[in-house]
Amino acid sequence: MLIELKKTSELLEKYKNYVVQQSRANLSKLKKKNTLKLYQSIKGEILTEDNYSLIGFTMEDYGFYQDQGVKGVNGKFQTRNDYKKEGFQFGKKQGVKGGLTKGIEKWVIQKGIQFRDKKTGRFLTYKSTAFLITRSIYQKGIKPSLFFTKPFIRGYQKYIETDLMKAYAQDVETLVGYNLKRIK
Repeated sequence: MLIELKKTSELLEKYKNYVVQQSRANLSKLKKKNTLKLYQSIKGEILTEDNYSLIGFTMEDYGFYQDQGVKGVNGKFQTRNDYKKEGFQFGKKQGVKGGLTKGIEKWVIQKGIQFRDKKTGRFLTYKSTAFLITRSIYQKGIKPSLFFTKPFIRGYQKYIETDLMKAYAQDVETLVGYNLKRIK
């Protein structure tokens, strides 16, 4: 007989929904939902097998870079408050070649951003503007936003650390009560 852990499942569902909702809210607050592609791609899934459950979260690949940040080629993040975590770094051949350039070109066109030439005052092409922005990001890096990491940790503390054992205990109590009734 398969044990149904109703309270435990409900708690895991709350945790999953909390992480997804808060991550999306953080993207909105940080004004990082330009095309809504990353925003809409954040999803959670609970897989339940025999005696265990797994929670998984997915999002567009570049979301991990936005969340964790990327060190520039000089080994620093974009701010003085250096993020200590080892992780992504430009110049280490970890990502898709030319991926940053393509993404920035698309973004520059969507936003209508064009720099001016200092000497002539004329607008630069979108491609030139994108090149300057890409070069700056490549050198300085991307500051970690932790839009996903913070809700993941807060939700874990709020739901998993404090309430998971209680929910599991309630499920076991229900199961034992059910089996005692069946025996009598």
